Amino acid sequence: MATVAGNGGRDPDRRRALLDAADRVIRREGPQASMAAIAVEAGITKPILYRHFGDKSGLYQALADRHVRSVVTLLRPIFTETGAGLAGRVRATVEAYLDMIATNPDLYRFLFHRAGAEDGRTRSHMAAIVRGLGEELGGVLAAEPAVGGPVRAQILGHALVGMVQATGDWWLEHPEVDRAQVVATLTGAALAAISDGGAAGGAETAAVGGPVRPASRGEAAGRARPAPPESGEGR
Repeated sequence: MATVAGNGGRDPDRRRALLDAADRVIRREGPQASMAAIAVEAGITKPILYRHFGDKSGLYQALADRHVRSVVTLLRPIFTETGAGLAGRVRATVEAYLDMIATNPDLYRFLFHRAGAEDGRTRSHMAAIVRGLGEELGGVLAAEPAVGGPVRAQILGHALVGMVQATGDWWLEHPEVDRAQVVATLTGAALAAISDGGAAGGAETAAVGGPVRPASRGEAAGRARPAPPESGEGR
């Protein structure tokens, strides 16, 4: 087995071949594919498999980097396409995401359900990738006049990423639901959220020098209390 000197025996080409073997097993056996089966597919033992990635967590994170980051790479040029209108970009982004998870449902479930549930480091690693996508989307939305400012753009960026991911997760469990209906509903909800109250939200944020916060219970009670009557009034 080829190794790279000074890299702890972790040959990048060999690592890629091992990840290819993991992909094949997960697609063939589903999200419950065992590490032993992956090792057999690669023609090695489990200890050697882990040695290339440090441990099982390292293998999970390498798979997440390979596939979750590829989703980001796929979506980035779609929602940053300057020649397309906002509605078209939102729809194309939703379609691309749903197509991606529908093409590799077992791999998606392995990464977002099994690996994340089994290993806290992998869960944090994937959450950071998804959070980065939300921040990037927020940066793109900040340039849209309808959004109403950078703070609201960040809120919407994270909200839209979470909404699409959660709905896609649900859709995988309900394949009887028409894809076109899912795309249309998600696109409509996203566009409504972007356009609804954008100008008012931006004006309020600018007026107070920061995001508007809800009144505390004490403040709300004080505002609701009527003013005392003037002298001689109400007697």
